Amino acid sequence: MSLAVLLLLLRLFVFVHGHGRRRFRGAASDPSVATVHAASYDKSTNTFQPSWPSQPWTDRFADGTPDFLRLTDPADQAAFRQWFTAIADYQAIRPGADVPPEITDCAGLLRYAYREALKRHDETWFAATGMEVATLPGEIRAWRYPETPLGASLFRVRLGRFEPADAANGAFAQFADAKTLVERNATLVSRNVREAQPGDLLFYRQFGPSSPWHSMIVTRIGGQPAVVYDTGEDHGKSGELRRVTLAELLDHPQPQWRPVASNLNFLGVYRWNILRGAR
Repeated sequence: MSLAVLLLLLRLFVFVHGHGRRRFRGAASDPSVATVHAASYDKSTNTFQPSWPSQPWTDRFADGTPDFLRLTDPADQAAFRQWFTAIADYQAIRPGADVPPEITDCAGLLRYAYREALKRHDETWFAATGMEVATLPGEIRAWRYPETPLGASLFRVRLGRFEPADAANGAFAQFADAKTLVERNATLVSRNVREAQPGDLLFYRQFGPSSPWHSMIVTRIGGQPAVVYDTGEDHGKSGELRRVTLAELLDHPQPQWRPVASNLNFLGVYRWNILRGAR
Protein backbone atom coordinates (compact mmCIF):
# COMPACT_ATOMS: atom_id res chain seq x y z
CA MET A 1 0.00 0.00 0.00
CA SER A 2 1.45 3.37 -1.03
CA LEU A 3 2.28 6.14 1.43
CA ALA A 4 -0.33 8.43 -0.19
CA VAL A 5 -3.11 5.88 0.43
CA LEU A 6 -2.03 5.45 4.05
CA LEU A 7 -2.09 9.20 4.61
CA LEU A 8 -5.55 9.44 3.03
CA LEU A 9 -6.89 6.70 5.30
CA LEU A 10 -5.34 8.38 8.34
CA ARG A 11 -6.94 11.72 7.49
CA LEU A 12 -10.32 10.02 6.99
CA PHE A 13 -10.04 8.28 10.38
CA VAL A 14 -9.17 11.56 12.15
CA PHE A 15 -12.00 13.41 10.40
CA VAL A 16 -14.69 10.87 11.30
CA HIS A 17 -13.59 10.26 14.88
CA GLY A 18 -12.61 13.85 15.59
CA HIS A 19 -15.64 15.63 14.10
CA GLY A 20 -18.37 13.13 13.54
CA ARG A 21 -19.63 12.95 17.10
CA ARG A 22 -21.93 15.46 18.74
CA ARG A 23 -20.22 16.51 21.94
CA PHE A 24 -19.34 19.38 24.25
CA ARG A 25 -15.66 19.71 24.96
CA GLY A 26 -14.07 22.22 27.31
CA ALA A 27 -10.62 23.35 28.24
CA ALA A 28 -9.58 21.23 31.20
CA SER A 29 -7.49 23.95 32.76
CA ASP A 30 -10.30 26.53 33.01
CA PRO A 31 -14.00 25.50 32.93
CA SER A 32 -15.01 29.14 32.54
CA VAL A 33 -13.73 29.07 28.96
CA ALA A 34 -15.19 25.73 27.94
CA THR A 35 -16.07 25.60 24.26
CA VAL A 36 -19.04 24.13 22.42
CA HIS A 37 -18.26 21.71 19.60
CA ALA A 38 -20.94 19.88 17.67
CA ALA A 39 -21.50 18.40 14.24
CA SER A 40 -24.20 16.52 12.35
CA TYR A 41 -24.04 14.25 9.34
CA ASP A 42 -25.68 15.55 6.14
CA LYS A 43 -26.73 12.56 4.03
CA SER A 44 -27.49 14.72 0.98
CA THR A 45 -23.90 15.94 0.70
CA ASN A 46 -22.20 13.02 2.45
CA THR A 47 -20.43 15.47 4.76
CA PHE A 48 -20.42 16.51 8.38
CA GLN A 49 -21.93 19.96 8.92
CA PRO A 50 -21.31 21.88 12.15
CA SER A 51 -24.63 22.57 13.86
CA TRP A 52 -22.82 24.73 16.44
CA PRO A 53 -19.81 26.89 15.74
CA SER A 54 -17.08 26.81 18.33
CA GLN A 55 -18.24 29.31 20.93
CA PRO A 56 -16.82 29.94 24.40
CA TRP A 57 -18.88 29.22 27.51
CA THR A 58 -18.28 32.76 28.70
CA ASP A 59 -20.36 35.82 29.45
CA ARG A 60 -18.47 38.89 28.27
CA PHE A 61 -21.20 41.32 29.36
CA ALA A 62 -21.73 39.64 32.75
CA ASP A 63 -25.48 39.77 32.13
CA GLY A 64 -26.19 36.07 32.72
CA THR A 65 -26.46 35.18 29.04
CA PRO A 66 -23.84 32.80 27.62
CA ASP A 67 -21.92 34.11 24.63
CA PHE A 68 -22.81 31.02 22.61
CA LEU A 69 -26.42 32.28 22.49
CA ARG A 70 -25.60 35.77 21.26
CA LEU A 71 -26.52 36.57 17.67
CA THR A 72 -23.38 38.47 16.69
CA ASP A 73 -24.02 38.41 12.93
CA PRO A 74 -26.03 41.52 11.92
CA ALA A 75 -27.97 39.39 9.44
CA ASP A 76 -29.01 37.03 12.25
CA GLN A 77 -29.98 39.96 14.43
CA ALA A 78 -32.14 41.38 11.64
CA ALA A 79 -33.77 38.00 11.03
CA PHE A 80 -34.56 37.60 14.73
CA ARG A 81 -36.11 41.07 14.94
CA GLN A 82 -38.24 40.44 11.86
CA TRP A 83 -39.52 37.06 13.04
CA PHE A 84 -40.04 38.24 16.62
CA THR A 85 -42.11 41.27 15.63
CA ALA A 86 -44.05 39.45 12.92
CA ILE A 87 -44.99 36.61 15.28
CA ALA A 88 -46.03 38.98 18.07
CA ASP A 89 -47.98 41.26 15.74
CA TYR A 90 -49.84 38.36 14.15
CA GLN A 91 -51.26 37.23 17.49
CA ALA A 92 -53.14 40.54 17.78
CA ILE A 93 -54.94 40.15 14.45
CA ARG A 94 -55.86 36.47 14.53
CA PRO A 95 -59.15 35.23 16.03
CA GLY A 96 -59.00 34.95 19.80
CA ALA A 97 -59.70 31.23 19.66
CA ASP A 98 -56.55 30.73 17.57
CA VAL A 99 -54.19 32.57 19.92
CA PRO A 100 -51.82 30.09 21.62
CA PRO A 101 -53.06 29.21 25.14
CA GLU A 102 -49.71 30.31 26.58
CA ILE A 103 -50.46 33.94 25.76
CA THR A 104 -52.54 35.12 28.70
CA ASP A 105 -50.49 38.18 29.62
CA CYS A 106 -47.65 40.38 28.37
CA ALA A 107 -44.92 37.96 29.47
CA GLY A 108 -46.65 35.08 27.70
CA LEU A 109 -46.58 37.06 24.45
CA LEU A 110 -42.86 37.79 24.88
CA ARG A 111 -41.97 34.18 25.67
CA TYR A 112 -43.98 32.79 22.77
CA ALA A 113 -42.72 35.22 20.13
CA TYR A 114 -39.11 34.94 21.36
CA ARG A 115 -39.06 31.16 21.35
CA GLU A 116 -40.85 30.82 18.00
CA ALA A 117 -38.58 33.40 16.36
CA LEU A 118 -35.59 31.21 17.20
CA LYS A 119 -36.99 28.04 15.63
CA ARG A 120 -36.61 26.73 12.08
CA HIS A 121 -39.46 28.15 10.03
CA ASP A 122 -40.33 25.35 7.65
CA GLU A 123 -43.66 23.98 6.43
CA THR A 124 -44.09 22.00 9.64
CA TRP A 125 -43.64 25.14 11.71
CA PHE A 126 -46.16 27.13 9.66
CA ALA A 127 -48.68 24.30 9.91
CA ALA A 128 -48.22 24.06 13.69
CA THR A 129 -48.45 27.80 14.37
CA GLY A 130 -50.98 28.84 11.74
CA MET A 131 -48.76 31.84 11.01
CA GLU A 132 -49.08 33.91 7.86
CA VAL A 133 -46.45 36.42 6.75
CA ALA A 134 -46.56 38.79 3.80
CA THR A 135 -42.78 38.75 3.32
CA LEU A 136 -40.72 35.82 4.49
CA PRO A 137 -37.81 36.95 6.72
CA GLY A 138 -34.45 35.26 6.45
CA GLU A 139 -33.48 32.41 8.74
CA ILE A 140 -31.20 32.73 11.75
CA ARG A 141 -28.02 30.84 10.91
CA ALA A 142 -26.15 30.80 14.22
CA TRP A 143 -28.43 28.33 15.99
CA ARG A 144 -32.05 27.36 16.40
CA TYR A 145 -34.25 26.52 19.38
CA PRO A 146 -34.14 24.10 21.15
CA GLU A 147 -30.84 22.82 19.73
CA THR A 148 -28.59 24.50 22.29
CA PRO A 149 -26.60 23.31 25.30
CA LEU A 150 -29.50 24.70 27.38
CA GLY A 151 -32.11 22.60 25.58
CA ALA A 152 -35.63 23.92 25.99
CA SER A 153 -34.67 26.05 29.00
CA LEU A 154 -34.27 29.32 27.14
CA PHE A 155 -34.79 32.01 29.80
CA ARG A 156 -32.38 33.06 32.52
CA VAL A 157 -34.17 32.90 35.90
CA ARG A 158 -31.32 33.46 38.36
CA LEU A 159 -29.26 36.58 38.92
CA GLY A 160 -25.55 36.46 38.29
CA ARG A 161 -22.97 36.02 35.59
CA PHE A 162 -23.23 32.90 33.43
CA GLU A 163 -21.09 29.97 34.53
CA PRO A 164 -20.80 26.63 32.68
CA ALA A 165 -22.58 24.86 35.56
CA ASP A 166 -25.66 27.02 34.88
CA ALA A 167 -26.49 24.85 31.87
CA ALA A 168 -27.71 22.13 34.23
CA ASN A 169 -28.35 23.69 37.66
CA GLY A 170 -31.71 25.37 37.10
CA ALA A 171 -30.38 28.84 36.22
CA PHE A 172 -32.41 28.64 32.98
CA ALA A 173 -36.04 27.63 32.54
CA GLN A 174 -38.81 27.48 29.95
CA PHE A 175 -40.93 29.94 31.94
CA ALA A 176 -40.12 33.48 33.09
CA ASP A 177 -42.48 36.22 34.22
CA ALA A 178 -42.24 39.86 33.11
CA LYS A 179 -40.01 40.87 36.03
CA THR A 180 -37.57 38.04 35.31
CA LEU A 181 -37.52 38.79 31.59
CA VAL A 182 -36.58 42.44 32.13
CA GLU A 183 -34.07 41.85 34.92
CA ARG A 184 -32.28 38.73 33.68
CA ASN A 185 -32.83 38.43 29.94
CA ALA A 186 -32.76 42.00 28.63
CA THR A 187 -30.69 45.15 29.04
CA LEU A 188 -31.70 48.78 29.34
CA VAL A 189 -31.01 50.76 26.16
CA SER A 190 -32.54 54.13 26.98
CA ARG A 191 -35.47 55.87 28.61
CA ASN A 192 -36.00 57.72 25.33
CA VAL A 193 -38.56 55.70 23.38
CA ARG A 194 -37.35 57.27 20.13
CA GLU A 195 -34.20 55.15 20.42
CA ALA A 196 -36.16 51.89 20.23
CA GLN A 197 -35.69 49.48 17.34
CA PRO A 198 -38.17 46.85 16.09
CA GLY A 199 -38.03 43.94 18.51
CA ASP A 200 -37.07 46.09 21.49
CA LEU A 201 -39.23 46.04 24.62
CA LEU A 202 -40.93 48.73 26.66
CA PHE A 203 -41.14 47.85 30.34
CA TYR A 204 -43.29 49.37 33.05
CA ARG A 205 -43.74 48.88 36.75
CA GLN A 206 -47.16 49.86 38.02
CA PHE A 207 -47.30 50.17 41.79
CA GLY A 208 -50.49 48.29 42.55
CA PRO A 209 -51.72 44.83 43.58
CA SER A 210 -52.65 43.77 40.03
CA SER A 211 -49.86 42.92 37.53
CA PRO A 212 -47.23 45.47 38.63
CA TRP A 213 -44.77 44.51 35.85
CA HIS A 214 -45.79 45.02 32.25
CA SER A 215 -44.14 44.87 28.83
CA MET A 216 -44.80 45.88 25.24
CA ILE A 217 -43.05 44.97 21.99
CA VAL A 218 -41.96 47.65 19.53
CA THR A 219 -43.01 46.28 16.12
CA ARG A 220 -42.39 49.22 13.82
CA ILE A 221 -40.37 52.45 13.87
CA GLY A 222 -40.74 53.77 10.31
CA GLY A 223 -43.86 55.60 9.16
CA GLN A 224 -46.09 55.23 12.18
CA PRO A 225 -44.13 53.56 15.00
CA ALA A 226 -46.23 50.90 16.72
CA VAL A 227 -46.28 48.45 19.61
CA VAL A 228 -48.18 45.27 20.45
CA TYR A 229 -48.95 43.92 23.91
CA ASP A 230 -51.30 41.80 25.97
CA THR A 231 -53.17 43.67 28.69
CA GLY A 232 -53.22 40.62 30.97
CA GLU A 233 -55.93 39.66 33.40
CA ASP A 234 -57.39 42.54 35.36
CA HIS A 235 -59.48 41.84 38.48
CA GLY A 236 -60.57 38.48 37.13
CA LYS A 237 -61.31 39.77 33.65
CA SER A 238 -59.36 38.19 30.79
CA GLY A 239 -56.90 40.42 29.01
CA GLU A 240 -56.68 41.16 25.32
CA LEU A 241 -54.02 41.68 22.67
CA ARG A 242 -53.70 45.21 21.36
CA ARG A 243 -51.82 46.95 18.55
CA VAL A 244 -51.44 50.69 18.96
CA THR A 245 -49.29 53.40 17.44
CA LEU A 246 -46.59 55.03 19.49
CA ALA A 247 -48.44 58.33 19.10
CA GLU A 248 -51.51 56.80 20.72
CA LEU A 249 -49.41 55.40 23.54
CA LEU A 250 -47.72 58.75 24.15
CA ASP A 251 -51.19 60.28 24.44
CA HIS A 252 -52.58 57.49 26.66
CA PRO A 253 -55.42 58.75 28.89
CA GLN A 254 -53.64 57.23 31.89
CA PRO A 255 -50.28 59.02 32.26
CA GLN A 256 -48.63 56.02 33.94
CA TRP A 257 -48.69 54.20 30.58
CA ARG A 258 -46.96 56.92 28.58
CA PRO A 259 -43.40 55.92 27.58
CA VAL A 260 -41.72 59.17 28.55
CA ALA A 261 -38.76 59.81 30.83
CA SER A 262 -40.84 61.90 33.21
CA ASN A 263 -43.10 58.89 33.91
CA LEU A 264 -41.55 57.03 36.84
CA ASN A 265 -43.61 53.95 35.98
CA PHE A 266 -41.85 53.66 32.63
CA LEU A 267 -38.64 51.71 33.15
CA GLY A 268 -37.37 52.31 29.63
CA VAL A 269 -36.50 50.65 26.35
CA TYR A 270 -34.91 47.24 26.78
CA ARG A 271 -33.16 44.92 24.34
CA TRP A 272 -32.79 41.14 24.48
CA ASN A 273 -29.37 40.08 25.73
CA ILE A 274 -28.83 37.79 22.75
CA LEU A 275 -28.67 40.94 20.56
CA ARG A 276 -25.68 42.38 22.42
CA GLY A 277 -22.26 42.36 20.78
CA ALA A 278 -22.79 42.51 17.02
CA ARG A 279 -19.68 41.98 14.93
